[in-house]
Amino acid sequence: AARPRRKSAKPATEQLQFSGRGSEVLVAVGASTGGVEALATLISPLPPNGPAMVVVQHMPAQFTASFASRLNNMSAAEVAEARDGERLLPGHVYIAPGNRHTSIHRSGANFICRLTDAPLVSGHRPSADVLFNSVAKSAGANAIGVILTGMGKDGAAGLQQMRNAGAYTIGQNERSCLVYGMPKAAFDMGAVMAELDLQEISQEVLKICNQRASMRV
Repeated sequence: AARPRRKSAKPATEQLQFSGRGSEVLVAVGASTGGVEALATLISPLPPNGPAMVVVQHMPAQFTASFASRLNNMSAAEVAEARDGERLLPGHVYIAPGNRHTSIHRSGANFICRLTDAPLVSGHRPSADVLFNSVAKSAGANAIGVILTGMGKDGAAGLQQMRNAGAYTIGQNERSCLVYGMPKAAFDMGAVMAELDLQEISQEVLKICNQRASMRV
């Protein structure tokens, strides 16, 4: 069944402008402690024609649907829990359901979401490493990886795989993190190409999408 279209009330956040070029670039995001507010800052200014974004936020299963709904209400992009077998579309943000690993696979020209109950990875399910590793394999240089505030090191090795596969990788800087654990682990191993203040990351993502579109012309 098609997702219901959201009401047309304009989000309060100032929306970023985007040409739509590079909207086929896939954005993968990992976050943990402090991520709820960080993701609101990242997602709320995104335009309705931006690249598809898949998010792993460490959160119990009973909270991810309401979290996605809250983000949807404050965003011009469509935000919802990811569903197994779903095709990723521009202008949509997919939140990994709690207690399900979320990975991305290519099907022809499309990216498809897969949800599994495989064992915990890096102590988590969903795990940012699982998401990032799958995006490294399926999207390669056609992707952007973002690692936000969080405790531990989930996502660091996966972000390194994304960088090795040609993706552009962004880490949240220490000053704007509630917990500079996951971004620090990624930065220390050389997985992060640009370390930015949280407020700058949405704009950077759209800028890189435009650049990657230009490179392919």
